[in-house]
Amino acid sequence: MIALATFRLAAYIRSHRMFQALLLALAMLAILYGSRAPRGGEAAALTDGAVLIIPILAWATRSLLDTEPDQQRELSAIQVGGRGKEVAAGLMAAFVTCVAFAALGMGAALLLGVSQTPSRGVLAGALVLNALAALTGTALGALTSRAVIRSPALSIMGLLLGFLAMLLLSSSPLHWLTVPLIAWMKAANGGHLLDQLPELGAISLAWCLIGLGANVWLRRRVG
Repeated sequence: MIALATFRLAAYIRSHRMFQALLLALAMLAILYGSRAPRGGEAAALTDGAVLIIPILAWATRSLLDTEPDQQRELSAIQVGGRGKEVAAGLMAAFVTCVAFAALGMGAALLLGVSQTPSRGVLAGALVLNALAALTGTALGALTSRAVIRSPALSIMGLLLGFLAMLLLSSSPLHWLTVPLIAWMKAANGGHLLDQLPELGAISLAWCLIGLGANVWLRRRVG
């Protein structure tokens, strides 16, 4: 399974599809961190970056999973011993990719987006949120990959609408019905990120696991 995940990562890089997400990420980071946040705004700057990079992470996941032709994917399932291991290898490769892009975003925030070094607590909170962002991007991208949604147009629309739905729902009192991205940002801007992080993190992790579980279930049904 690890060998298949490595193979998919290598194929993603060799196909140059990686540069699509990389260029989008660099453009977003250049705009977001064109000016440094004032002192005391470190949590908000780091959280904003974790939220706004999620659609790029989902795009990277979708692109990585779509790199392999359908027939090759079927052969991979046979070689690794079943559909479950094949799906797990794809999700593993996608998550590693998302972690790399999220690390790039957090590095840019620390170098370009803040006026002073964040406290250890804020830095730890930002690390947690970026890990959750990577999981969220992996789940959203996997649910809109070609193996689940055959139409490229519907796949792209599903990815964008899925992210917008998360934003809209998480800005309402029903934010617990999705990954509460706006709640992340409100907590960071209000100076309550560390206090609310256990609750927000638990909700976010639960929905990420539900999304990944739904992808595994769908893949077992549609192939």
